[in-house]
Amino acid sequence: MSTIVFQGYTAEQLEQQYNARATIPDCENIFEQWRTLSAYTRRQCKCELDVPYASGSRGFLDLFLPQNANAPVHMFIHGGYWRLMDKSDFSFLAQGLVEKGALVVIVNYGLCPSVSISEIVQQMRAACQWIWSNCRKYSGNPDAIHVSGHSAGGHLTAMLMATDWPAFNSNLPANLIKSGVAISGLFDLEPMLYLALNNDLKLDKHEARLNSPIIFSPSTDAPLSIVVGKEESDEFKRQSYHFSRNWLEQGAEVTYLEMPHLHHFSIVDQMQHPDNQLTQIMLRHMELI
Repeated sequence: MSTIVFQGYTAEQLEQQYNARATIPDCENIFEQWRTLSAYTRRQCKCELDVPYASGSRGFLDLFLPQNANAPVHMFIHGGYWRLMDKSDFSFLAQGLVEKGALVVIVNYGLCPSVSISEIVQQMRAACQWIWSNCRKYSGNPDAIHVSGHSAGGHLTAMLMATDWPAFNSNLPANLIKSGVAISGLFDLEPMLYLALNNDLKLDKHEARLNSPIIFSPSTDAPLSIVVGKEESDEFKRQSYHFSRNWLEQGAEVTYLEMPHLHHFSIVDQMQHPDNQLTQIMLRHMELI
């Protein structure tokens, strides 16, 4: 008889819950479509690529520039379970936001096992600091920085929303981030301890708690949208729902949304269009619609 390891699941059942690639047969075709759309976006948009924001592993970002000045800034963090994918796979997400007047910044970070999740969180904080210090050079408004992320990027978005910015750097404002959108995120890292991918993540219980935003408090009253696909696994939906409830109970301005007919990857498929539902949420946060 298999042993229950978490929330009534065996280790084998948890693998099924969290291995999105294994449950979506055409995921490689989806990734190839993302890469094709992203290459097109880089050709069509005015952009600055591979700009360094920090020393160390993969500390680079891409900026997609609007025509207007003093634009709100939208920082996007890619997913891949903290160990896969690249900012260049997600350039296509910039198109709809730039069209409506946002400066879009898509960031890379070091990947496990070369770095720890704690180091990745610190990298994302450094990226926010760089954006706040430098975005005026690229027509951005440092007083209007917004952040979003998908999957592991959703986790990192939540960690940024919980960051005490003056403690990170005394020059930074407490309300550095004006809104967040966490898409299909991971907010409780304890289940990762029982998955095969922890061979790369190298989490122990202390490190998992240290990086679980579900047990933290929001750092400001900035609004946070938590979005998950209706066709995602029960565990991905549980993570998003419980995280939203925990932060709502602490007085945070949180909106929870399950999007019908969408799974873990199709949820970001159409974000190159400004009328896409997710893009619309981001634009409303930035007051661009």
